[in-house]
Amino acid sequence: MLWSLVRAGFAEQAHYRLAVAAGLFTNVVFGFIRAAVLFAALDASTTAFAGYDRDTLGGYVWISQALLGAITLMAPISSVEERIKNGDIAVDYLRPVPLVAAFALPAVGRAAYTLLPRGVPAVVVGLLTTGWFLPPTPGPYLVGVLSVAVAVVASYLGVHCIGLLGFWVVDTRGIKAFYGILGTFLAGLFVPVDLFPGWLRTLAGFTPFPTFLQYPVDVLSGRVLGAAAWQHLGVQLAWGLALLALALLLERLGRRHLEVQGG
Repeated sequence: MLWSLVRAGFAEQAHYRLAVAAGLFTNVVFGFIRAAVLFAALDASTTAFAGYDRDTLGGYVWISQALLGAITLMAPISSVEERIKNGDIAVDYLRPVPLVAAFALPAVGRAAYTLLPRGVPAVVVGLLTTGWFLPPTPGPYLVGVLSVAVAVVASYLGVHCIGLLGFWVVDTRGIKAFYGILGTFLAGLFVPVDLFPGWLRTLAGFTPFPTFLQYPVDVLSGRVLGAAAWQHLGVQLAWGLALLALALLLERLGRRHLEVQGG
C-alpha cells in the first residue's frame, strides 16, 4: 500500500508535463544568471572563495538548480492544511495509513518524477555551457542518491509541520512566507552556505535548511568526499528523524485539538 502512494504521486506529477517544461526553462534561465554572478564574484575575489573554484562553483549552481523541483523550500499550500480547514482531516485520521505517510509518500513520488524531466536536463545544460563539474568516481553518486532521497523527504516534512499548524491558527500564510524566505536563504539557494559570514554560517548549522539543498549538492558535486560525505548524510538523517518526530507530535496534539462541525 505504501509503495502505491509513491506511484500515485509519480503518476499525478506526470500529468503536468507543461508545468514541468516551464519549470525546466525557469531553472535554466536562473541557472545562467546565478552562474554569471558567482563566476564574476569568483574572478574578482582576491582571497580564497571558501575553497570554491570554477568547477565546484559550477556544480553548486547547476546541481542546486536541478534539485529545486524536488526539494520543498518555498512552503506552498500543502494538502494537509486544506484538509484541516475543511474538516476532511478527520477522515484521514481514520484511514489505516499513518497520516504523515499518507501525505509524504505521494510527495516523494512527485519529486521523483520531477528529477527526471526537469533535474537531469538542467545538469546537462550546465555541463554543455559551463564545463565538466561532476566527480569522476562513482562514490559521490552512490552517497549522493541517498543524500537527495533524505533531502526530499526531510524538506517535505518541514512543510508538513507548517501545514499542521493549521490546527491552531486560522491562516498559516504568514508563517509559510517566513519559512520560505528563511529556508531558501539558509539552505544555500542564493549563495553557498560556506560563503556566509561566520556567525550566519553557525546559525544556519543550527537549522535543518542546509541539509535540504547544500548538503546533497556538496555530495553530488564531489566537494565533500569519503568520510565527510557520510558525515553529511548522517546529519541529514538526524534532522530528518527530528522533523518526523515533530510531525508525529503535531499530528497527535492536533487530533486532540480537532473539532469538526456539520454533517
